[in-house]
Amino acid sequence: MSSLLLIAGVLVAMFVAYNIGGSTTGPAFGPAVGADAISKPVAAALMGVFFFIGAWTLGRNVVTKLGTELVVNTGVFTLESSIAVLFFIGLALLIGNLFGVPASTSMTAVGAIAGLALAAGVLDFAVMGQIVIWWVVSPIIGFWVSLIIGRYFYARLNRLIAIERSTGSLFDLDRSGVVPIPRVHKTTNRRELVGTVTVVAIGCLMAFASGTSNIANAVAPLVGSGELAMNPAIIFGGIAVAIGSFTIARRTLETMGSDLTELPLTAAIVVASVSSTLVVFLSALGIPASFVIIATMSTIGLGWGRATRPRTAPEIVTGNGGAPVTVDALAADKEGETLPPIGAEDAEDIPDPGALFNPVMTARVILMQNVVPAIATVGAYLTFRFVPIFGF
Repeated sequence: MSSLLLIAGVLVAMFVAYNIGGSTTGPAFGPAVGADAISKPVAAALMGVFFFIGAWTLGRNVVTKLGTELVVNTGVFTLESSIAVLFFIGLALLIGNLFGVPASTSMTAVGAIAGLALAAGVLDFAVMGQIVIWWVVSPIIGFWVSLIIGRYFYARLNRLIAIERSTGSLFDLDRSGVVPIPRVHKTTNRRELVGTVTVVAIGCLMAFASGTSNIANAVAPLVGSGELAMNPAIIFGGIAVAIGSFTIARRTLETMGSDLTELPLTAAIVVASVSSTLVVFLSALGIPASFVIIATMSTIGLGWGRATRPRTAPEIVTGNGGAPVTVDALAADKEGETLPPIGAEDAEDIPDPGALFNPVMTARVILMQNVVPAIATVGAYLTFRFVPIFGF
């Protein structure tokens, strides 16, 4: 009976990891896919590889922490309760993936474990409070940093980088030899190549960071129960994440790459840079990083900043389309050259605000990213509190 339960536990853990692959691939590589830097299959492959590297190296430390620090008494992690916790995590993430919204795996997993601990009376409120505070603060930082960049610096940054996808592929495969060798396509310019490599590299960094923190969301309960060793748990989880990246991640890649905001390659680099920096910072503090939320809010912030750039504050308030005097219009450089009003310098490069910042999609994403963890938390609490077989 114990062996059957362990097999069931492994399958449920892989189901959770499968949904982690579906929900985290979008925030990591959505900007690169949305900018046509790489294809969805390439994004999935990179996600699987770098997630596993992160899980195998630093992820084992997070597995240990999540299974011990949040819960005062680790005895609540029986095999049966671990399976139930993983079930609620996987179910909640699946709901988010079916809606095409990349839900936070960290919030969902911590919520389910907190539901178990609260029902058993062993929740460490100090640790939980510290995690929640950073979950609130970090997306706000990502949003405002990206908004400021989009509103005031994006035009100049875009001129400096000047990255635009040329016609044709980025690389060609030279099949003249035994082993195909990728070579730069004749239409690919240097800046395009550097920008593409940069945004993809940042995506790989985010995938690595996801592996260091999110592998615990799938396997920590089983490893904490002592029923599954660390190494096979990470291997099972890594395989399932890769499968999820190649299948259900397609919808979250579309949401993060095009539905929320229109992202040229320069904007993709901004979003990925801000998000990955905050994720690495939180990981260094030992906080389970909710980089799905951070990446989403960074995307929204940049889109909102760019969408409002062609209009000044008086125009937004009054609804007039006139061109009142602005600080930018009055500013002059050392040679006496007057700078154009906000938005004039890159007006041709900025699509309609409705394309840059989609309020309907934004509301849907924010709603689901709060609903999904709530489903896991409430479901776990009610189950462990009122279902007699668990005895809490």
